[in-house]
Amino acid sequence: MKKILMVCLGNICRSPLAQGILESKVNSETIFVDSAGTGAYHVGNLPDKRSIEVAKKYGIDITNQRARTFVVSDFDKFDLIYAMDESNYQNLLRLARTKTDEEKVKLILNEVNANANHSVPDPYYGGSQGFENIYMMLDEACEIIAGKLS
Repeated sequence: MKKILMVCLGNICRSPLAQGILESKVNSETIFVDSAGTGAYHVGNLPDKRSIEVAKKYGIDITNQRARTFVVSDFDKFDLIYAMDESNYQNLLRLARTKTDEEKVKLILNEVNANANHSVPDPYYGGSQGFENIYMMLDEACEIIAGKLS
């Protein structure tokens, strides 16, 4: 089974959406998707209500998710680790123990524009439109990821 981890800062906005979107595009019997945050701000909490709402709008239920913190042992459990932005990408690389760990970490939007190093903006302090915008970005990236995984 392939295991994919989506990572943002607090694990309540971007990475839960990315998890839900990718889960909706892959076979759960062969691909496991999870998400985590590099910060422990929201551990145990549901995703942000705006993430829940935008996911629901597109037929995806993310209310079974709970925020958790990325731990070093995640490098052992997951085949690919997608960071939502440059800051979290760098945080993950700092935690990497080996070259193999480092090679698992990728910026998610590089799936859409290779080596462009674009970040998924954090919509937390914005309005609902920011969540709609990141949904579209993540949906495009997850479509490509799902294609590569199948």
